[in-house]
Amino acid sequence: MDRRSFLTACAACALPAVGQASGLSSASPDSRFIAEAAFYEKLPYKKTKCKLCPRECVIDDRERGYCGVRENRGGTYYTLVHSRVAAAHIDPIEKKPFFHFYPGSVAFSIATAGCNVNCKMCQNWDISQSRPEQVRSLYLPPDQAAAAAKQNGCPIIAYTYSEPVVFYEYMTAVAEAARAQGIKSAVVTGGFIQQEPLKKLCRNVDAVKVDLKAFSPKFYKDIVNGDIKPVLDALVTLRAQGMWTEIVYLVIPTLNDGDQEFIGLAKWVKAELGPDVPVHFTQFHPEYLLKNLPPTPVATLDRAKAAADAEGLHYVYVGNVPGHPAENTYCPHCRRKVVERVGFTIASIDIVKGSCRFCHQPIAGVWGT
Repeated sequence: MDRRSFLTACAACALPAVGQASGLSSASPDSRFIAEAAFYEKLPYKKTKCKLCPRECVIDDRERGYCGVRENRGGTYYTLVHSRVAAAHIDPIEKKPFFHFYPGSVAFSIATAGCNVNCKMCQNWDISQSRPEQVRSLYLPPDQAAAAAKQNGCPIIAYTYSEPVVFYEYMTAVAEAARAQGIKSAVVTGGFIQQEPLKKLCRNVDAVKVDLKAFSPKFYKDIVNGDIKPVLDALVTLRAQGMWTEIVYLVIPTLNDGDQEFIGLAKWVKAELGPDVPVHFTQFHPEYLLKNLPPTPVATLDRAKAAADAEGLHYVYVGNVPGHPAENTYCPHCRRKVVERVGFTIASIDIVKGSCRFCHQPIAGVWGT
């Protein structure tokens, strides 16, 4: 859905005129976008410490955290992106990708500016690495976001494109409004978040897909400008909280495509999360600061899948390669195809009441069938 279609859809929902935040400055922001942050600590001399993500930025008065969307004003910490939507589209849920969460559904996908890491391969760097006043945005408060999803026949709202952690307050408010309308919420995140806000988030949303950038602390330091440990901790917490979780691993030539990394990842997933967590090995295409690298060879993706299969993971996929047999879901017992995909389209589903139609083996996921 492009911006014109989005505005038309909002008008069809009988929504009030959608405000547009273009060229705003931090000196005179639109108050509709400002709300007190949910997780922070007040420090002496009007300083604040953010407690949302593992960076724990200590911020002086009138300064912002690393993400660029949270600001200290006189010793009170504020988000600057509440209801400040920089991207809105209707996508197949498979595009996120979620393969075991209401397959064939469409998601009303929203994002604000900002991110709490800086991945050199980011495909949405134009909004994720921007401050909110640097991008055109729409005013879409939570109840109107839920109404727009319902009007457009979307049973799911996805928080995606940039990093939902940095628009946490808006995301949770939309999720609450959506739940009241019978609409599910799915989060697409890098998982770089502290435990307390993560556990609270689990009470409001229905599924989380984590981009596990690599299985290497060095990669996280050099390529992501982050830390892998909080991400792994977040994955463990999501499973402990009963959250439906899927993992995407973007395979980048020369940087995170070694056999030992694939094997280490698969062993960790099986031991810490269980074999039923889907893992998507996805093809890299040159983006942002890594345009010097080639796309991932399909043979490398096949090697990654083979390593994970050998370790006993039940649902291992190859992504961004339309027509590859590993974009389908197979029953781990009888090995029959139970979900056939062609790109982001579902061709057939042979899952009945959460089980394989052929041998009645339960298939992990949230199927709606």
